[in-house]
Amino acid sequence: MLFSEVLGLSHIKNHLITTADRGRIPHAQLFVGPSGSGTLPMALAYAQYILCQNTNGENNTGNAACNLQMNQLGHPDLHFAYPVATNSKVKKHPHSKLFLDEWRAFVKENPYGSLYDWYQILEIENKQGQIGVEESQEIVKSLSLKAYGGGYKVMIIWMADKMNTASANKLLKLIEEPPHKTLFLLITEDEANVLQTIRSRCQSLHFPPLSEEDIAQGLIQREGCEPSEALKIAHRSSGNYLTALSVLKDNEGEDQFAQWFVTWVRTAFRAKGNKGAILSLIEWSETIASTGRETQKKFLLYCMDIFRQALLKTYKSDSLVFMEPGVEGFKLENFAPFIHGGNIIGISEELEKAIYHIERNGNAKIILTDLSIKLTRLLHKKAA
Repeated sequence: MLFSEVLGLSHIKNHLITTADRGRIPHAQLFVGPSGSGTLPMALAYAQYILCQNTNGENNTGNAACNLQMNQLGHPDLHFAYPVATNSKVKKHPHSKLFLDEWRAFVKENPYGSLYDWYQILEIENKQGQIGVEESQEIVKSLSLKAYGGGYKVMIIWMADKMNTASANKLLKLIEEPPHKTLFLLITEDEANVLQTIRSRCQSLHFPPLSEEDIAQGLIQREGCEPSEALKIAHRSSGNYLTALSVLKDNEGEDQFAQWFVTWVRTAFRAKGNKGAILSLIEWSETIASTGRETQKKFLLYCMDIFRQALLKTYKSDSLVFMEPGVEGFKLENFAPFIHGGNIIGISEELEKAIYHIERNGNAKIILTDLSIKLTRLLHKKAA
């Protein structure tokens, strides 16, 4: 991947290029930021720059055959690890090499893709993918071999926060004292969930939200979007290119989320002292619980965004409002007065708790029912 194909982030590009040109490459680096900020594309561009001995800040000046291999994600000194789980293809002991064809197709299709998108490709939305101890054994085996090109070996660990404790502990010494000319690039959306002993051995780079101009330019050049429409979408995307793509393509999943959200808040609002509405909330919880855990988490994050948008509407910050559930009869401006400083913290905390417990394989029906009952109280709470 060319550095020019990575949207924005000129200061990070300059930093990485400078470290490579001067031969001062930290052996373990942690790229922190959401998928839509460009962490994976940047890691790929950086790996290509190093492996192919490119110069002058771009990935087309070094070894031509090497650059071609990197563009196909087929360089023998480029290794990947990413969360996986058993599916219809792999029945036991899953690890990244067993899904390499799917991974290459996923990255080529959209290097800004999310963990949720990856799980959909693997058809494991109802499972929790992880980087397990089998993966660590494969990493140790791969990096114990000599570099094919005689230079660096690069290991990109995507979503490093999905390493379980056994896996992380097995890699700890290798990351601390890697073989000569071995580079670890760990990528995470949640730095706090990466084992602290791993974090302490990495140099961290935090990726900021992309500018509206960079996102708009990407939509125009890559998706053929009209400039005026691209600017509107960029404004709605909150610095996340993946969100912008979702808005552009009118993501069907988000339409379903909007329906679920509106049904939920309407039922929760009339549930106070209404036994029938409580039963409806339980039925709603059963519906959401029947989906995969990643879908549940993504939906709750969507709810969090809508509540925040309503809060901005309440306090007249209309210029920052970019989401509107496209459900007939529902208007954010009518809903907004019920979300205020007196209940937004409570709502956010309960949503975060629900996500936390779902991630840890709690009973989704119980978690969502409990969340719904708490929401009925919070919606009726008066502003301070």
